[in-house]
Amino acid sequence: MITQDKKILIAKDDNKEVYLLSNMANRHGLITGATGTGKTVTLQTMAESFSQLGVPVFLSDVKGDLSGIAVKSSPSGKIVERIEKLQLRDLGYESRGFPVAFFDVYGEKGHPLRTTISSMGPLLLSRILNLNEVQSGLMHIVFRVADDNGMLLLDLKDLKAMLKHVSDEKAKYQEHYGNISSASVGAIQRGLLRLEDEGGDLFFGEPELNIEDLMQTDENGYGQINILESEKLINNPKIYSTVLLWLLSELYEKLPERGDKEKPLMVFFFDEAHLLFNDVEPSLLQKICQVVRLIRSKGVGVYFISQNPSDIPDEVLGQLGNKIQHALRAFTPKDQKSLKAAADSFRANPEFSTEKAIGELAVGEALVSFLDEKGSPQIVERSFIVPPQSQVGPIDDAQRKNLIRTSLLAGIYDTAVDRESAYEILTQKALADREEAQRAIEEKERQKQLVIQERQRIQEERLRMAQERHQAAMQRQSERASRSNPTVVDQIIRTTGRTITSSIGRSIGRTIVRGVLGSIFGSK
Repeated sequence: MITQDKKILIAKDDNKEVYLLSNMANRHGLITGATGTGKTVTLQTMAESFSQLGVPVFLSDVKGDLSGIAVKSSPSGKIVERIEKLQLRDLGYESRGFPVAFFDVYGEKGHPLRTTISSMGPLLLSRILNLNEVQSGLMHIVFRVADDNGMLLLDLKDLKAMLKHVSDEKAKYQEHYGNISSASVGAIQRGLLRLEDEGGDLFFGEPELNIEDLMQTDENGYGQINILESEKLINNPKIYSTVLLWLLSELYEKLPERGDKEKPLMVFFFDEAHLLFNDVEPSLLQKICQVVRLIRSKGVGVYFISQNPSDIPDEVLGQLGNKIQHALRAFTPKDQKSLKAAADSFRANPEFSTEKAIGELAVGEALVSFLDEKGSPQIVERSFIVPPQSQVGPIDDAQRKNLIRTSLLAGIYDTAVDRESAYEILTQKALADREEAQRAIEEKERQKQLVIQERQRIQEERLRMAQERHQAAMQRQSERASRSNPTVVDQIIRTTGRTITSSIGRSIGRTIVRGVLGSIFGSK
């Protein structure tokens, strides 16, 4: 419901119209009220209005009844009465549907919504896993080691592999990164196992959501309304709140500075916002406050939806300039105190008691205060929220499937991609190490066999030489024995020879003697 001067009609009574200035929409806002008082319908009306303004919207569908924003309404009953009573047709009210893209972390009722472990970062991941300070410190070490070694952390198996690697090599890393406790490693591993059982293996991976895909407009110039299916996701509050906080952080990190413009670049609705701040660690609360405070300059308006303003920390509440308060019921002293605090947060209207009005508001009626042209809160007004132009309530499964199939994002995120990252690198390294270890074992065995063979050769050579020496000794012994113990034949030969030699010698001797003597005596 937009007028020509860029004002968004949000609420109206018989006498006055309440507009949200488009150039103040990025100053953030708050929608509060008890269950059943009309918060979801208010969210739907605001989302439609921003879409008509050409501003993309992101919202979570916790109850499963916001999908009707994709088709035009068929007003009946009290909605028709409200339209007629407020004379909305004269202001341009007409039934229409709006461009919608459905997302689902589990990939069941929308395009799969994924991010990588690296993009989530150790701080948000520690929140999902409910880690204490020491365990969170170890998570930071794991991320740092991965960065320093050029290993991407894309999915849960990457993180598990990296955690095991750091644990196995802790003696190597502790000197540079700090103590690595085995107990902390075990706690993180158990947390990752629970996260995997809760569907975390579907949320972490690629293709990762491209923030620019949330900022589409259709052929009529209407901003795309991105709906995160959260009926199942809300059963895991830590994951739910962290997913939305991650999206906010991504918008903050990736969008350029643009300052104040005539309309926001995008509007982000954070339903069941109290889940974000339950048991929030100081470091994370500081990050949330920083994002909320600075994302305004990126052109993003953030609107928190919760039951009571007290659900939002004061550090954040003080930054929410546009407020819509539905009825609160005060049955206990604590409730009465919360109701008074909610009333005191508005700029009083002298025509009625804000505190009393909060307890009297009908369904669809609210106290509304938006920022004026100077950025100051306007006087609170009591008015009826303008009903949505689209269908109030969910569409059927066939309509949803058709919208998903014909979406501009069809086919972009539907199939998961698993490229080389820490898991693959560490697996290959482990395989190479095992192969190297096996080669070392085989080489050691080969060297051992060579040593054994050499020893055997030496032993054989020594045995051969010993045998040769033995044989030579035996030969010499045999020869000596032969010389010292002649055979019978040898004895006969030697005896005969000596006899013959002696006989011949004696005969020759006698002949010589006779000759000599004959010569002597004959000469005389």
